[in-house]
Amino acid sequence: MKQAEDFKNWMKQNLHGDPIIWAVVIALSLLSILAVYSASGTLAYRYMESTEHYLMKHMALVILGMVGMYYAHKLDYRYYSKLSRFGLLLAIPLLLFAYFFGPNINDSKRWIVIPFINQQFQPSDLAKLALIANVAAMLAKRQAKITAGNWQETLMPILIWTGIVIGLITLSNVSTAAMLLITCLLLMYFGRVPMKFLGMLVIVGVLAGSVAMLIGPRGKTALARIERFLDREELDYQTEQSFIAIANGGIIGRGMGKSHQKNFLPHPYSDFIYAVIIEEYGMLGGLTVLFLYLVLLYRGMMAVASSSNAFGGLLSAGLSFLLAIQAMLNMAVAVGLVPVTGQPLPLVSMGGTSLLFTGISFGIILSVSRGEISGSLSVSKNRVPSKGNVIREPQAA
Repeated sequence: MKQAEDFKNWMKQNLHGDPIIWAVVIALSLLSILAVYSASGTLAYRYMESTEHYLMKHMALVILGMVGMYYAHKLDYRYYSKLSRFGLLLAIPLLLFAYFFGPNINDSKRWIVIPFINQQFQPSDLAKLALIANVAAMLAKRQAKITAGNWQETLMPILIWTGIVIGLITLSNVSTAAMLLITCLLLMYFGRVPMKFLGMLVIVGVLAGSVAMLIGPRGKTALARIERFLDREELDYQTEQSFIAIANGGIIGRGMGKSHQKNFLPHPYSDFIYAVIIEEYGMLGGLTVLFLYLVLLYRGMMAVASSSNAFGGLLSAGLSFLLAIQAMLNMAVAVGLVPVTGQPLPLVSMGGTSLLFTGISFGIILSVSRGEISGSLSVSKNRVPSKGNVIREPQAA
């Protein structure tokens, strides 16, 4: 009893912010360990390793993501406004380096191998996080000028940065670039940018993406996947195997670790891990996972609604949208609603540094909710019950 009480006190003292986000992230992380352990059997067989080898490696990366989440939520979210520009300046040369000198995997160069630890790193993970934070910061600082219609000074930097990052990511990953463009559109919409300027962002994003698709090797692959998706007479091999896994799962599933289609699905531990989850835990398990992501989106938007700081609200909204869209896209691929893409399921799929950046993203959302909770408490403590009392909202970051 004393140990349980001590652990509870430690959590209260160290884990701040929205407790529901903490609970859902921990639940998805535990599910990730179970699902990856089950689905990594084919990977272990291919490389003559034990499944325990991949289990321990994945557990280490999950713990790394949780550590990143912990330290990100301890930092005041307003500092991310300053760090975002540095992140972009670092991400752009890394994206170029990966495209020209990175390892070629499945006709795509989107990774950098970190020396000594031999771990792959996707610069696009850093670029997504930095761009969302930077757009949120620029919108927060210039909202008054946007309303006044001075778009050259306020929106041109956003259009330029977004076009550069989306163009570079499209060279090797079309789906990630499209997902990031949609997120930036939603973020600008919440930032009260007029519709005509949102149309300008669409034009810039489409032009940058189209040029990159013509230059890069992934354009033909993306178009071929769309054509196969529209041809409903013949399914992709991946989609067919995913449908079989979902059908095998039924309502309650075959049981933990008893997936059969994991031996036939390409990348069952990452791109199609949702199909494996449904096969093992049934439609009830699949709906539960969907519900958990919707809870994360809702709680992230709750931080937006309660935010008294424009930057905090926009930052939480942008990251919540980005993670939710990625999760929905992965699940939509598994059930055949969209063409096949290479998007992992956040917090669940086996990954490298993507788990770290996902953890950091949730840590930033928690930092926003932590700042608003502590801010509201301090306001309530200092409130004077006077008729003429006025509480000033903090200025945007």
